Amino acid sequence: MISYVMWPIAVMTVLNRVLVKAVNGFRTDDFTPVYQAALAFLNRRPVYDANFSSVDPHYLYPPSGTLMIAPLAVIDPERSRWLFISINAIAAVVALYLLLKLFDVALSSPITPVVLFAAFSTETVTNTLVFTNINGLVLLGEVAFLGLLLKKKPYWSGAAIGLTIAVKPTLAPLLLLPLVRKEWRVFVTAIGIPLVLTAVAIPLIVDPWDFVRRTVPYLGETRDYFNSSIAGNALYYGLPEWLSVGLRGVFAIIVVATLYLLWKYYRHDELFFLMTASGVLLTASWLLSSLAQMYYSMMLFPFLLTVLLRNSTIRNWPAWLAAYGFLSYDSWLSGRWPTAGRAAEYMKTTFGWSLLLIVVLCVLVGRYLAAKREGRLDGGIDPVFDDARTPSPALETKVAEKY
Repeated sequence: MISYVMWPIAVMTVLNRVLVKAVNGFRTDDFTPVYQAALAFLNRRPVYDANFSSVDPHYLYPPSGTLMIAPLAVIDPERSRWLFISINAIAAVVALYLLLKLFDVALSSPITPVVLFAAFSTETVTNTLVFTNINGLVLLGEVAFLGLLLKKKPYWSGAAIGLTIAVKPTLAPLLLLPLVRKEWRVFVTAIGIPLVLTAVAIPLIVDPWDFVRRTVPYLGETRDYFNSSIAGNALYYGLPEWLSVGLRGVFAIIVVATLYLLWKYYRHDELFFLMTASGVLLTASWLLSSLAQMYYSMMLFPFLLTVLLRNSTIRNWPAWLAAYGFLSYDSWLSGRWPTAGRAAEYMKTTFGWSLLLIVVLCVLVGRYLAAKREGRLDGGIDPVFDDARTPSPALETKVAEKY
């Protein structure tokens, strides 16, 4: 019954996002600077000559990324943009399919259309397509990286994340996972692919070193617009530097404590550990960096799917209040209450990321204290599940399929 209801809704939502919202576009246009850079590369013109004093989207990809996106300029900009939208939409769908497979959710399960509908209803997927960004492909690279890590295929896992890092370093913090697991072979391709592509690209670009001289310093700056990091919001609201640094310090401690508990008690539960730790690492990297934007939150889909696991840290309402903050397409700008509405709109992503980190740590600390009190720390800190009352994810899926 659920499948009959959700599949048409999910499919029509996907089509609306791709064929209507994305094609219509918006005032924010991430694709034009990418296309212009690709065109400049093919015509042997300067690539890294952007005017960073404007608030328009800038071209920020490194030389390796320039080499990879160059084919986009072979055709006219309109058809190229439509192609790029389609590729990223398909990549997002494939990523969700592969992700559900990792959680043993069948294509026939009613969970599948629910996840598809939920994903394409979010701000992160919608604006990735509307702004025509590459996040769909980055998500696919992330899921491939995590899935191949689980399957013990280090070179291919490294290749998946290496291709994304060659374009943008969003997933670079995830390299901590193979590092602590001592899976050194991952780094052969994860680092090797960007280096090789960079070596190939540099002689082909007119101004490759301007990326280092001009773009890299800009990337290190904190800007006060379209920036959901703590530093970005602090700058926008004029908070004192000590408060900004202090908040980042507090959340850095939260992240370290969370990762310690995950490593100590969950590293052998590989699916749970990799998905949860990846979410914590990425959220922390955005919250604590100089620049972070709401639509990066697509990379948290693997973590959010841990809700299907009975030992998930996000089977609670505060976690999904947090998710609303960084996923919802709702606008809180209000004509009646402009100041409060503007604050809610601009802070919801930062609030969501912050609350998510707090929730995960609180859940883990709560489990640790309960296990210590009950004298079962040697067996881990998972709650003691009553199997008669708490079904496994596989059983939950079968029950859902029945209805």
